[in-house]
Amino acid sequence: MLNTFSATSQNVKIAKLKYNGGGDWYANKTALPNLIDFCNETLNTSINNKDFVVEVGSKELYQYPYIYMTGHGNVVFSDDEAENLRNYLIAGGFLHIDDNYGLDQFIRLEMKKVFPNLKFVEIPFDHPIYHQKYDFVNGLPKIHEHDGQPAQGYGIVYEGRLVCFYSYESDLGNGWEDSSIHNDPESVRLKALQMGANIISFAFLQD
Repeated sequence: MLNTFSATSQNVKIAKLKYNGGGDWYANKTALPNLIDFCNETLNTSINNKDFVVEVGSKELYQYPYIYMTGHGNVVFSDDEAENLRNYLIAGGFLHIDDNYGLDQFIRLEMKKVFPNLKFVEIPFDHPIYHQKYDFVNGLPKIHEHDGQPAQGYGIVYEGRLVCFYSYESDLGNGWEDSSIHNDPESVRLKALQMGANIISFAFLQD
């Protein structure tokens, strides 16, 4: 079971998900390393800060207890890829989908291949994912404006466990990137990193 991993173990790794369909799965190159450094500094984790990449259909998924998925465009999961991702999540893995603006219409369809009988549900503000080391009493922070919609957190719950968290209209990953890329105020970047740290903490600590 993947949930036997400890974020304080030496050489624990997290990775970005590579998928087919033409969408820019590779977006936000500096995001994960910066988030990992922040977690290692503030949560006393020992996560390897290399920008690891894993394909959705690969058995190597099981090396990573937390997988980050981002992009702006099309996503396509084959039946075999959907089955592999489903088995990974059932086994204790955790998927964080971070809409980088434009992902929503595609990822909702593809996740139905992964869990045909489940759907995204909005995560209430009192959920533990918003109240790990950092308190977000109003849920996800809004990092970048696009359509003027509020930031929302959705999830897929399998047998009582949150296996997938979907940050929508927030752009957390952009806030994790080097400050020179988006020129966000430090206060905005800090909120993004703190929320990211909460997600990492929750992914490792939930039953």
